[in-house]
Amino acid sequence: MAAQFTAVFEKHDHWWLGFVREVPGANTQGRTLAEARENLKEALAMMLESHYEAARGFEGPNAIVENITCKT
Repeated sequence: MAAQFTAVFEKHDHWWLGFVREVPGANTQGRTLAEARENLKEALAMMLESHYEAARGFEGPNAIVENITCKT
């Protein structure tokens, strides 16, 4: 499943810092903008996978699992 998120990057001294607006805690840094972009994609993917696996523990035998779409 592919989803789009908003990445924000800002240069501080010799580092590029980046975060994802929609996902608190999804942030990273890199020496170059390209490195920061790749690091942020990896960090976001790891966070989403971790949250997905953790949430599966709350699904009981009567759980209904479905996709939803939200427009902002």
